[in-house]
Amino acid sequence: MGIMSSWQNGRMVMLMLLLCITSVAAYLFYDRQLYFCLLFSLGLIVGIVAYVVYSSNRVAQKMNRMVDSIRYGDFSLNFATKNRSRWEAQLMENINEVMAKFRVELTEKEERHQYYETLLQIVDSCLLVVDRQGQIGWMNRAAEQELCGHRIHRLEELDSLNKDFSLMIQSLQPGEVKVVRIYKEDMMQDMAVAVTDYATSDANLRLVNLRNIRSVLEENEMEAWQKLVRVLTHEIMNSITPIISLSDTLCDRALQQGLDEDSLVWQGMKTIHRRSKGLLAFVENYRRLSRLSAPVLAPVRVGDWLGDIKKLFTSSAIHYIYKVEDENLKLMIDRSQMEQVLINLLKNAGEACDGQTHPEVIIETSYQAEKCIFQLSVTDNGSGILPEVLDKIFIPFYTTKPTGSGIGLSLCKQIMTLHGGSLRVTSEIGKGSCFTLKLLVK
Repeated sequence: MGIMSSWQNGRMVMLMLLLCITSVAAYLFYDRQLYFCLLFSLGLIVGIVAYVVYSSNRVAQKMNRMVDSIRYGDFSLNFATKNRSRWEAQLMENINEVMAKFRVELTEKEERHQYYETLLQIVDSCLLVVDRQGQIGWMNRAAEQELCGHRIHRLEELDSLNKDFSLMIQSLQPGEVKVVRIYKEDMMQDMAVAVTDYATSDANLRLVNLRNIRSVLEENEMEAWQKLVRVLTHEIMNSITPIISLSDTLCDRALQQGLDEDSLVWQGMKTIHRRSKGLLAFVENYRRLSRLSAPVLAPVRVGDWLGDIKKLFTSSAIHYIYKVEDENLKLMIDRSQMEQVLINLLKNAGEACDGQTHPEVIIETSYQAEKCIFQLSVTDNGSGILPEVLDKIFIPFYTTKPTGSGIGLSLCKQIMTLHGGSLRVTSEIGKGSCFTLKLLVK
């Protein structure tokens, strides 16, 4: 560039010197009345001035084109260098080099933008970019699907999920993490919310990170219950087994020694033996919670799965209604485990209808093709579940039935979790309850 500038400066000096010499010559020709030579000199002067103006305009045009290209982000500009003067060819090469650098930088920025955009779109966390006025400038795909199911533009639209949602996000401090419970399509979710503030040249923005931790909490809760059950059953069985053995031996010895079976001691030993065996069977029943095997998945038609269930529940006292959307739909499930889930749900629904004039249980299936989700609901018209009980029914050992064990619904929940699905319940006092299971169709 320096060589070109020196050469161009020298060229301009030569043109200016030539212009001065030609002007002096024209004056002399005029003074001596050599008009033909005067005309030639004037034509040369006009030619030199026109050439300088033309050259300057060409350079100015090219510089303007370069500036416009930079202004509008069009870096495809490329000047030809053939059939150019030395200094002009050098100028074109320099402009082409600058535009090439801009093209490379723009391509790198676009690649980085595409990379980060793709990365943010595939993460399972819900991400929102919000300004101080509550306007949502950007949200990723997970946020659209997990929150309202569509693109939203203001934080206040989240209040349909929880009335304090938008206020909590705006008041949350960076570094803080809060959990908010939302309700979407009759399903409860716990969202962990964190924010990060940052500034751009135009505005102060807030990046909101929302993560559904309901499944994590349920998995941790299930693991904790399994560990507790394993410890309790191990200790109880270690204590009960020798008591059963010893009481049985004492009963046999007592009979051998002629002790009357009606005696208090023998009756006491038999009671200890009987109740110990009952307690052992009770504990063995609970061990199933910690020994549930991994599901063996295989393709199963919905019609075949529900067809076997229909044969088991044919009571004339309860009206079972089946509304199957697509019997030919195939699910990848462990048929035995999923049949156990339905049996437990239908048995509970039937018991909930006791005392109703027209007891009714509706089994309904549907398939959301856009999300590849199969849904089955079991709805009864029983008395419903109390609100204070609703959050506890999936807890192992918890039951409101006099003869219940408290493991049926807990087992159902674990089976659905092992299948990668979910089990939810809604209930209204005096109208009944609805248990809904969802599975991803693979």
